[in-house]
Amino acid sequence: MSVNDTHAREIVRDYLRSAGQPWEESAPGVFSVELPGERKLKTACSLAARDHSLVVNAFVARRPDENHDAVHRWLLERNARLSGIAFAVDRAGDIYLVARLPLHAVTPDELDRLLGAILDTADTSFNTILELGFAESIRQEWRWRLSRGESTRNLAAFEHLRPDQLEP
Repeated sequence: MSVNDTHAREIVRDYLRSAGQPWEESAPGVFSVELPGERKLKTACSLAARDHSLVVNAFVARRPDENHDAVHRWLLERNARLSGIAFAVDRAGDIYLVARLPLHAVTPDELDRLLGAILDTADTSFNTILELGFAESIRQEWRWRLSRGESTRNLAAFEHLRPDQLEP
């Protein structure tokens, strides 16, 4: 453990304490926090102080059910407009936002900027990712809820995927 590593851990702890969101430190220098959003209600985010950098990973969406090429193309095109963060996929195909910050650059202001960028990007990208990668599942959910008289309030963003008529 280096002086930079220890100092970065203290900064992250102090920042998370003051942020007002529930967080935990599962191991020394390994933190998790849920960032509240609007479209994506919660973005699970992990921060890990390593030897030379703070590594941040935020879960955005599970592996798309369909249209993988279009989803991946959209993510890559979106990466070109992002600053300091990028979309990535894991071995299972789940979608994350990732960032690395040199330990000497870890400050409360930089953490606030970085986590704000992650939250904004996850939140503003979420519906597009769902529409591209889960359109048929959304249509099925519309059918199921309409046929049973269930609430469709959280499907409002996908009104254009609502079936015109229900199947008998």
